[in-house]
Amino acid sequence: MMEKMSEENIEEVKVLEAQIEHLQAEVAALQRQQQDNHKVITFNFRGQMQHAVSYMCGQRQGGGKEEVLSKLKEEVEELEEDLKQQTQMNGISLTRCTTKTLQSSDRKQVQQFCVSGHCTELVFQVEFQLSEVKDGEASERTISDLNVVMDASDLQTFSGFLSGVEESRDLLLFFRTLRAFADRCDDRRRTFQHFQEKYPSVVSLPAGCRAEVMTLNHRELPGCVLFVHWSVEVCREGGVTPKIQLLTKIPERALQLFPSQAVGGAAEAFQSLLRILGPEAALESVIMAVSLPQDT
Repeated sequence: MMEKMSEENIEEVKVLEAQIEHLQAEVAALQRQQQDNHKVITFNFRGQMQHAVSYMCGQRQGGGKEEVLSKLKEEVEELEEDLKQQTQMNGISLTRCTTKTLQSSDRKQVQQFCVSGHCTELVFQVEFQLSEVKDGEASERTISDLNVVMDASDLQTFSGFLSGVEESRDLLLFFRTLRAFADRCDDRRRTFQHFQEKYPSVVSLPAGCRAEVMTLNHRELPGCVLFVHWSVEVCREGGVTPKIQLLTKIPERALQLFPSQAVGGAAEAFQSLLRILGPEAALESVIMAVSLPQDT
């Protein structure tokens, strides 16, 4: 009987020891994560801001709490102003950034980053791993496992470029091309919106001002429609090119009012106008031609 109780006690002790080891491992992991969080918080800070944040995180002593909070508030206001200026200059606004340390040693550190933000109306999320290997005084940083997610359903021309960026792991190229792509999309939106407001009886935007298509309707020729298709194409190397085409929809009963050669050559003539006048002037020339009353 005593031997059986002793065996049960031994088994219970082993279970408890295993639980203690598991809890110790969890505590150590949480402590490492807390240290990583403190490093992330103070990584880009200098001077008073770094001292204040370190104090609030319990890493520094000295100084009154009110004084530290006052300095912290001043630094936050300055950082907010700097961030505002940076956003105005590069057009990219970051809304969230998280980091997690995957590996840490004296020689090598691997961190996982997740950055979210938007460039005008284009929302993005970028995830990647940053590895830093130290060799004496020098260090080398490399990016791996890059994954880019764009929150939009009309980015077919952007998908091939994103695949190339994920393969090359070129973050700078991604952000530079994203800004150029967003600027060209904004040019299209402003142009479509301008003409819809200026010629509401002729111009319509079936899918909204941010879509690729603008339609022109002749008031005296029902069913006779011109479509302006304005896409923004992005190659795998990051080149951004607007492509504007004029398409026609002429019903059979209206063809007799137009010379067949003129209808067939409308797209080519429009491309000539684009080269000579530019997008806005070329489009307005077409809109004004559609707006003219048909001679009887």
